[in-house]
Parts: sequence; structure tokens; C-alpha cells
Amino acid sequence: MAEEKIRAERNRTITVSPDEIQELEKFIFSGKMPEENNSLSLDSASSLSSIENKIFNGDILEVLKFLPDEFADLIIIDPPYNLTKNFGGKIFSSMAEDKYEEYVDSWLPEVCRKLKGNGSLYLCGDWKCTSTLQRCLEKNLTILNRITWQREKGRGAKSNWKNGMEDIWFAVKNLGDYYFDIESVKQRKKVIAPYKENGIPKDWKKTDEGNFRLTYPSNFWDDISIPFWSMPENTDHPTQKPEKLCAKLILASCPKDGIVFDPFCGSGTSCVTAKKLGRRYCGIEISREYCLYAAKRMMMAEKDMSIQGYADGVFWERNSAPQNKNYDGTEPTDSSSCNPSQGELF
Repeated sequence: MAEEKIRAERNRTITVSPDEIQELEKFIFSGKMPEENNSLSLDSASSLSSIENKIFNGDILEVLKFLPDEFADLIIIDPPYNLTKNFGGKIFSSMAEDKYEEYVDSWLPEVCRKLKGNGSLYLCGDWKCTSTLQRCLEKNLTILNRITWQREKGRGAKSNWKNGMEDIWFAVKNLGDYYFDIESVKQRKKVIAPYKENGIPKDWKKTDEGNFRLTYPSNFWDDISIPFWSMPENTDHPTQKPEKLCAKLILASCPKDGIVFDPFCGSGTSCVTAKKLGRRYCGIEISREYCLYAAKRMMMAEKDMSIQGYADGVFWERNSAPQNKNYDGTEPTDSSSCNPSQGELF
């Protein structure tokens, strides 16, 4: 684990203490050939039942060899962007655009093989690498749309515009047959100028908190908050995606009890969100430290199934305050402390 940081008293960033590691490691599976004392290795992971609800610690190209084809209803990919970045001691270095395209082409076709015939895939990128990702994805699937979401985080720049957006490419294997549930991802928006017809609110409701209407989402998302120190989902992963963002993708494109696959699962956001929303999951992550974060978050999800910004079956606008409820409507238990020895993790 990285050297322990000095944090403010109210900092809620998820950490893993030395005395938790041994228990958490029991729930992380090897992405290598069989090793002594390893309860599950990839030579035995040839069926869906043996890989579902598991996170494999290993190299993506090695792990993919052992995963069955066409097992995933939904694939969410958040790969290293073409930037130099330190991922838990593993440095990803920026490269020429053609070299980055070769890198993406080295694993993307194999990842696409894991998608069901009626499945969907979402591929994340920033302004610098998004054109490369589009070209690579078009070689394998049919692109239906590009989602652009607003990142409210990051420093400004004196000699350039602040980078406040990222892209998510939406693609399917079969244009005539893919799962998509738009009703499950409606957004609750405040009505500034309420319109009435015969004295009755038209397409909006009056509540004690204000006037709101439910709207269908577009491909521009401005209601997402990047995880930061006061949010209970935050970790030290440098490019962690918000649970709210993953929840939109999962609810729209993965049926209940379907399986979500994330080949670069980092600190486990997509897998944890899938668990909270009643879906199965499978993830790959090369960093042992990030796998431990994911395991800790899975443990925490046993007590608190809530997703910030999502409640009562709708997504709330940024900085609004829905009641903190689990996905099933129950109240979360106290998740301020988490003992890995209590209960099943997966």
C-alpha cells in the first residue's frame, strides 16, 4: 500500500489499513496461472458461474484468455487515456497517437469478444484520445452515440481552456437487437418557470422541496460530481469515475441480474455500482492496491447500497439533496467503519 497520508478529520476517503489486508485479499482472485493457497485461478475460470461477482488481479491480456466469449450484457471501459499518469506506482506514459492506437487495438477486439450479441459497450476518453478511441471502436462495433459529461474538478490553465468535459462512446454489437431502458434513467429537474393549464401543473409536480419535473436524459450530462474527499465513495485512485455516472450506464444498458464487465476496473466503481443495482459483475485490475480498495468498497456496500445523486428511482441534479436511501428503498446502516471479517464480501 502507498504511504499513509495525513488527512483532515472530516475526510471520508476510503483507505485500507494493514490489519485489513489479509482478510480483503481473500476476495481478490489471481489473474495468473494456479498458485499455492489461491482458491481460484484463471485456469478454472472457464464458465460464467466461476467468474461472476469476482475481481481478478492481473494483466488484461492474460486474464481475457480465460474468460468465456459473449458473457457480458454490458461492458464499461475506462482505459488509461493518452496521458502520463501514476496509477498506484505503475506509470502509464503518453505516446504518439499512432502508438496509442496500436495500444488500444491490442486489447479492444478481445474485450469486444466478451460482449453478448444484444449487449452494449461504453468506452471512456478525454478530448486528446477520444478520436483514437472512436476509430478503434468502429473497427469492432456499431457506434450509436457519444455522451459528453461535465467534470467539475481540476485546476484551470493560464494558456489554455480548462478541461471540463469527457466523452463516453456508446456502441452495440447488433444494431437491431440491444437492451436499452430509457425509463430507468430519468432526471429530476427543478422547474424555474412552472406552467399551469387550467390551474393545474403541466408536466411537473409541486413538492415541499420545490417544483420538479422528470425529464428524459440527453447525451450531455451536467449533473455529475467527481468523487472528492468528503464523499464516502472517494479513494486515492487518480481517475476514479463517479458511481452516479456508472449507475446511468448500468440501468440503461444492463437488465436486472445481468452481468457488467469492466476490464480496467481500478478502485471498483462499476463493479460496486453493479452490485448496488442488483446486477452481477466481473472486473480486471492490474494494481493490487486498487483491488483492495474495490474489496473494501464491496464490503461497505453490504451496509450502504445508496448512490449519491440517485434516489427514489430518479437521478437528481448536481448539488441537490435527495434523501439518502438504498436502491431498494431501505435506509442504509452506518458505514463509517468497516470490519472485513464480518460477512461475505461478494
